Amino acid sequence: MAELMGIDIAQGGAVALLALVVLMVLTGRLVPRRTYDDLLEERNTWRAAHGTSEEARRLEREQVGELLELSRTADRVLTALPHPVHGEVKAHDEMDVAQPPT
Repeated sequence: MAELMGIDIAQGGAVALLALVVLMVLTGRLVPRRTYDDLLEERNTWRAAHGTSEEARRLEREQVGELLELSRTADRVLTALPHPVHGEVKAHDEMDVAQPPT
């Protein structure tokens, strides 16, 4: 006849059926509905959190790309400026430094 987990169901009757249910509960193949619902809710919560995290990561990548482009532009502008020649008047040389009162 049909054996399940080494137990002949037809020979054992109610005791075999009860033993089978206990075995299934102990091995995790049979869980209460409330436990299943809790696990399902937890999975959905983590899935939603992952979606939110990935959206924030996408926005961050876009922003970093924009900042990198601005940095490249600033670098090009600064490298295009003329370099000071020796003897050239600098801004701090033109300032009048007031003498302290004596």
